[in-house]
Amino acid sequence: MGRVIRAQRKGRGSVFKSHNTHRKGAAKLRVLDAAERNGYIKGVISDIIHDPGRGAPLAKVTFRHTHKYKHDKELFIAPEGVFSGQLGRWLVGFPALVVMAAGVEAALAAAEELGLGKYIYCGKKATLTIGNVKPVGDMPEGTIVCNVEEKAGDRGSLARCSGDYAIIVAHNPDAGITRIKLPSGAKKVISSECRGTVGQVSGGGRTEKPMLKAGRSYHKYRVKRNSWPKVRGVAMNPVEHPHGGGNHQHIGHASTVRRDAPPGQKVGLIAARRTGRIRGTAIVKPDKE
Repeated sequence: MGRVIRAQRKGRGSVFKSHNTHRKGAAKLRVLDAAERNGYIKGVISDIIHDPGRGAPLAKVTFRHTHKYKHDKELFIAPEGVFSGQLGRWLVGFPALVVMAAGVEAALAAAEELGLGKYIYCGKKATLTIGNVKPVGDMPEGTIVCNVEEKAGDRGSLARCSGDYAIIVAHNPDAGITRIKLPSGAKKVISSECRGTVGQVSGGGRTEKPMLKAGRSYHKYRVKRNSWPKVRGVAMNPVEHPHGGGNHQHIGHASTVRRDAPPGQKVGLIAARRTGRIRGTAIVKPDKE
């Protein structure tokens, strides 16, 4: 019987838990209420902040409470570029497409892009302007959106990483559904009541800058979780990994493994449909719609 391998130990938490002490909070849309269902509500962007462990900058948005004398403060994922009603002009051009892995430049660039003190509007009757939040059913086909809800009222779960966006492909008003294209290229059908933020997530191009040295990877993963550096299985002893051992670093058997393999054996290419290099050109199939 071999040792409990790393993949099994990760499930128990322990040293593999996420490093969330310094994180600023969950980035979500407003709780769906009557103001958003029937009209709109105005919020002001009070600050742009960096969230440790997240590539995209966050926007602190302050709303007035709908029926109490107080403010509601929300954390939104900052979209790239917004229309300013105060200045009456478009703020275009993202000056720092390539940003550090830590994301500090992304926060600064987003601050310059969104501009502190700018208004955004949330609700069914909000205008189609970058930064505003609307139901996807009320947006025209071809609109670029981010932080889209998967189920109506879940406050945003799709297209949330830096530089990501989804595209509204088609509507079916009779069935009340909307078809969107996700950042992966997959098409997904969601309810037309699901909300989304107009525009693209800020901080795009983050991965285009190479790491260059180990220290940058260290700081990148230090604020995320214990997942780096990662020792290869073939570099281990037989007791520590199914790929370990041997007089040369080789797996010694097929790297594919079945889907129902028990923990401790389930390493490598799990339930692989194909292996090896992808050769030839991809044939893009046209949409049926």
